[in-house]
Amino acid sequence: MERLFAAWRGEYVAGTSDAERAAVVPECVFCRIVDSGPPSAENGVLWRGERTLAVLNLYPYASGHLLVLPLRHEDDLRKLDPEESAELWETTRSAAAALEAAYGPDGLNLGANLGRAAGAGIPRHLHLHVLPRWLGDTNFMTTVADVRVLPESLEQTWEKVHAAWPSG
Repeated sequence: MERLFAAWRGEYVAGTSDAERAAVVPECVFCRIVDSGPPSAENGVLWRGERTLAVLNLYPYASGHLLVLPLRHEDDLRKLDPEESAELWETTRSAAAALEAAYGPDGLNLGANLGRAAGAGIPRHLHLHVLPRWLGDTNFMTTVADVRVLPESLEQTWEKVHAAWPSG
């Protein structure tokens, strides 16, 4: 791998204004989901605990793409209390189990984009991505046309994953 040193970029990156860093959408879509009621296909919520919930991603990379998030509006992983942190991880484990049971994937992607610079589309409310993957699941449509082909509706995905969610 070659490296291109561009020292001028350091000043550019450090010069980002506080206003640019704080660019906030007035309303948090995740807080709206938290307030949307009990799990249902209509709101996409698959499971709700005391401190976290699991919801379908409205713009999935693959069928079964889930998001796990704390109920409390928080953007900093370090600011979760121990109970929130434990439930966030346990909900993520349950999401992985449900996806494995519902889809039998070849693998799973688990990820978090912490902050706008890290690629978070909704940087002000912490969330984890859990999605099933299959060998060869990127086809010519994604490669050539920048289009994802999803073989089922979100309602079908909700039914399948909700039925597979570990009880308890």
